[in-house]
Amino acid sequence: MLLGAHVSTAGGCRNAPARAADIGASAIQVFTKQPNRWAEVQLVDDECQAFRTGLIEHGVAFANAHDSYLINLATADPILRERSYAAFVGELRRASQLGLDALVSHPGNATDGDLPRGLAQNAELVAQALEEVGGSVMVLLETTAGAGKVIGSRFEELSEMIERVPPGVRDRVGVCVDTCHVYAAGYDLRDDYYGVMERLADVIGLHRVRLFHLNDSMTAFGSRRDRHAAIGEGSLGDEPFRHLMNDPRFASVPMVLETPKEHPDDPKDLVTLDRMNLARLRSYVAGAEPL
Repeated sequence: MLLGAHVSTAGGCRNAPARAADIGASAIQVFTKQPNRWAEVQLVDDECQAFRTGLIEHGVAFANAHDSYLINLATADPILRERSYAAFVGELRRASQLGLDALVSHPGNATDGDLPRGLAQNAELVAQALEEVGGSVMVLLETTAGAGKVIGSRFEELSEMIERVPPGVRDRVGVCVDTCHVYAAGYDLRDDYYGVMERLADVIGLHRVRLFHLNDSMTAFGSRRDRHAAIGEGSLGDEPFRHLMNDPRFASVPMVLETPKEHPDDPKDLVTLDRMNLARLRSYVAGAEPL
């Protein structure tokens, strides 16, 4: 099972694989630049080579990036659209340079309330970027909680965006399922896990699910709020994660934590909580020793 967490690239991307090893991760997610700034980052060859070598040395079998939070490929604002597209291309190029498997992207916000336009524009720009950059990095559209005019909270929206991508690059587009987000969006993973997964299979297709973000939810079912909690400590509880960890359909799908990291007794400690959450997840596997 490919299991891990989002890890820091502070001091350079080359440091991320060792941090993965420090928490016992075989899969990681990183930012390739500061996610709340537009400033672009140029990666040098030595940094990229050190990162790729580190993945092998530390046994990290899957690595993805999450793109900038500022990017909005569904915006109605032409200036923000161009800026978002340029930033997205930059994200895709860095992911390719680092040899990453995938780039996770939020589907965006239809700022004018025109959902069909937002869906079509997102698909158009994702396809354009894939054709421009080339390579093999997959773009994974992330499920969202559905606040405001954000798109991607319904499986049908993600399916439509994928189907709008031209066949030539469509096989490089998939889905990242965030457990907190889908629960907040109204898919009841806690009390109807198998029903939700059947819906996911029917609408999107399980072959399109290439990554899970494992997060409990601080808020209630259907809240439309994106607030992550530690595994088993939120409104989702243990059972959905127990199902996921034992679901043979997802045995080869990477799963990474995005749960709170800062230890309440030591804000500089960014590993203890990840280790605890990963240990809890592993304890759910059938036949595992209980915590």
